[in-house]
Amino acid sequence: MKNIGFLSFGHWSSAPGSQTRSASDVLLQSIDLAVAAEELGADGAYYRVHHFANQLSSPFPLLAAVGAKTNRIEIGTGVIDMRYENPHYMVEDAGSADLISGSRLQLGISRGSPEQVVEGYRHFGHVPADGADHAEMARENTRVFLDLLRGEGFAKPNPRPMFPNPPGLLRLEPHSPGLRERIWWGAGTRQTAEWAADNGMNLMSSTLLSEDTGVPFHQLQAEQIERFRKRWADTQHTFEPRVSVSRSIFPIVDDVDRAYFGREGGSSDQVGYLDGGKARFGKTYAGEPDELIAQLAEDEAIAAADTLLLTVPNQLGVDYCAHVMESLLRDVAPALGWR
Repeated sequence: MKNIGFLSFGHWSSAPGSQTRSASDVLLQSIDLAVAAEELGADGAYYRVHHFANQLSSPFPLLAAVGAKTNRIEIGTGVIDMRYENPHYMVEDAGSADLISGSRLQLGISRGSPEQVVEGYRHFGHVPADGADHAEMARENTRVFLDLLRGEGFAKPNPRPMFPNPPGLLRLEPHSPGLRERIWWGAGTRQTAEWAADNGMNLMSSTLLSEDTGVPFHQLQAEQIERFRKRWADTQHTFEPRVSVSRSIFPIVDDVDRAYFGREGGSSDQVGYLDGGKARFGKTYAGEPDELIAQLAEDEAIAAADTLLLTVPNQLGVDYCAHVMESLLRDVAPALGWR
């Protein structure tokens, strides 16, 4: 059995055929898609975060709205770029969204991906400390964020406050108990997966790894997962971690699917350069259900993960994305033991 959800990048554009032509379209359809996914029996609604782009950016208003409109489905991000975040304000936003949803928030965070602009985090007022780089700044923001989520008091109260204070040092409010154990780190390498384990975060691994050893993508990702779990076993963390992987999977069950994705059946891994280093990109799975079942049964990383996030083509609209999820849940997942 696996948790199966969707991951939307939240694109909008005026391109021919786009069903999302504005930010308003994307935000409202993102809520509708989560509602549809819950009705279909899917387990998660996750959203990508990009700044300075025609894509979803500030996630917490959306997550709160999705939480208010749904009852069961997990809601989350994949991922928030911690170079841009004020960890104190983020704790308040995350706590609010989690409480609105009834403790269903699964928050994916990371160092971030290549940006639309040069050092965009500086426009948000974030500058690496002397002797540090932007990656270390993201890791430090993460450490502060995780510490604050524990809900321990740290701020000295005003002796003459406007409102009565509880005794002792004050914490940020609202505090959502349990949220600390539902933070995921988007790891691009085997080393950062081990760092996630050291810091008590669940592992989120996407269709891109920012390293390459020459083996197929799914095997490299499976090694990443293995090293994460081995490192976790050496720690003193008190909860069992979760692992998610993302995949582009399109069951072809009608002529519309065939028109959109029929030519993706021969997809393979891609190797390229990202931020000056070698990277490996996972392939797209597209084919008749029986073909997909055979191919996905060989994917070692999916087998090792407890959560599968389906990247959806959100510009094709809510109905089509829901159709893709329904096809996978109905025609593929049961045969693989995922349902």
